[in-house]
Amino acid sequence: MNVNLTAQDTTTIRTAAFGAVTLMSFAGISGSAHRVATDGTLSYASATGAVGHVLASKKNDFKLKAKSAAALADQVLPALTESVQLLKAQDAAEAANFRTTVVTAVGAATRAHKGEPGPSMAAMAQKITEALDA
Repeated sequence: MNVNLTAQDTTTIRTAAFGAVTLMSFAGISGSAHRVATDGTLSYASATGAVGHVLASKKNDFKLKAKSAAALADQVLPALTESVQLLKAQDAAEAANFRTTVVTAVGAATRAHKGEPGPSMAAMAQKITEALDA
């Protein structure tokens, strides 16, 4: 694995990953948005590889300020696609690792609610997956 990420690359990856969890918390607002965000974010503690190192960084180099899910999605969904593309250009396995890491966090966020995820959470998870696969 040989991944050389610029400061902008790491900012994009963190924006994408933590933004995906934040989008899930917007979608899970009818339950416990805090629990959704916490469970999703905590799953990043088990991330490995270059992605794990980027997500474990304590740098505060990204902002996720948005007053609506739509405004946040305009920032996060393109960052998800860009993250996969920039990682794939250097190491396809690391791009797959990023995708798996984000999908795992989305799954953890979804399970923060008891029972099946509601339609809004399922739809947001689908949008995140589509952005990762674009």
